[in-house]
Order: sequence, then C-alpha cells, then structure tokens
Amino acid sequence: MNITILYEDNHLLVVEKPVNIPVQEDASRDKDLLTILKEDIKVRYNKPGNVYLALVHRLDRPVGGVMVFAKTSKAASRLSNVIRKNELTRKYLAVVRGTPKRDQAKLEHYLYKDSRKNIVHTVAANDKRGKKAVLDYEVLSTKDHLSLVSVKLHTGRSHQIRVQLSEIGLPLFGDQKYGKQNKKGQQIALWAHLLEFPHPTTKETISIQSPTPNEYPWNLW
Repeated sequence: MNITILYEDNHLLVVEKPVNIPVQEDASRDKDLLTILKEDIKVRYNKPGNVYLALVHRLDRPVGGVMVFAKTSKAASRLSNVIRKNELTRKYLAVVRGTPKRDQAKLEHYLYKDSRKNIVHTVAANDKRGKKAVLDYEVLSTKDHLSLVSVKLHTGRSHQIRVQLSEIGLPLFGDQKYGKQNKKGQQIALWAHLLEFPHPTTKETISIQSPTPNEYPWNLW
C-alpha cells in the first residue's frame, strides 16, 4: 500500500493515514498502518532485524489524515509527554448534517465507552464512568444542508468528535453509528487536517497539514 509521507527525519515519521485502515493490529486481523510503515522503513533503509516505530496517538479506523509516529524511543517518550501536557495541537475537518446554531463554540461532555459494543455514550458529570471531553468547533461554510466544520481537540477520547457533535444535533456525514440519517456504505466525513507540536529534539514547532480527499462531500467546498 502506498502511504503518503508528509514529513520524516531521524526521529519522526508523519504520514497521511488512509481511511478504513486500523492504526494497529485489531480483532479484524486486517493489515494495519503501524505494520505497513515498519515494513516500508525496513525496505527503504535496508534495515536488518526489527524496525522500531512507536504509535503515540490514534485515529479511528474510518478516519483519515495526518498522524505522527516516533522512530526512536527518546522521541516516543518526549512526544507522549507533549501529548500529556496538551502541547500537541490537533485540528480536524468534519462535514456534519444540518447547520449549527452557533458559528463557534466550546463543547464539554462526559463520555463513557462500552468496550464490548464499541460505542460511546454521554453521561452525567458525576458519573464515575465518564471521562471529560472538550473540543472547540467553528463553522467554515454551509451548503446543501451540510456544514463544513473545523474542530480543535483539547482531549483525546474515543469517538469524541463523532459523539459530541451528534449530541448537539450535528451528526457527521456518513457516520451510521452516531447518525441515524446516514446510509450504509457512506464514508465518515472526518479528516485529521493538522498536527502541530514541538520537535522532540530540536524543540522547533513542527506544523503539518493533510488536505481532505477530492470526493463527495468534501468537494462541495
């Protein structure tokens, strides 16, 4: 599989994750992105033995866009620290059904994941099962009863964007799990658009973007 490399040096590998590929091995046993990238590094650099490549953050399987991997244990440790301190900026583009009542807002919910069913629910703030989820959204454009929305994550909960936007009546286009209006076979319109973070060794700011696919509904804009 041909994976687009957006940035690479001795410490980092930043790629554009294709949609519908798991980031690491799961129950499906489908080829995962981490394995594909390790195999690619082994071939490109003619490396003997096992290749070190660390997963430091995740994207849901249906979601595509920019992802960073660590090529050294030092980079992995420092990137994990950057994420823990909320110094990793993550921006997404999403196409939602309907028009938001407010052009921009901060959303705060408490989310509980039912791992057995792989579905996330909003719960009350005092529910001990819930984890706080925070994001900012901004409406960029509206067309044909769909809205293009920019989302900045402040926390990294499972299915967070999908659940929080659905909770305010704006389900993602194509998301059958959290949007009853969507039809089977539609692709979820959620794209990891930008990552920005301090380089693990030089400390300079790395800012990398991944353009959305040239297909419906993205090409409405």
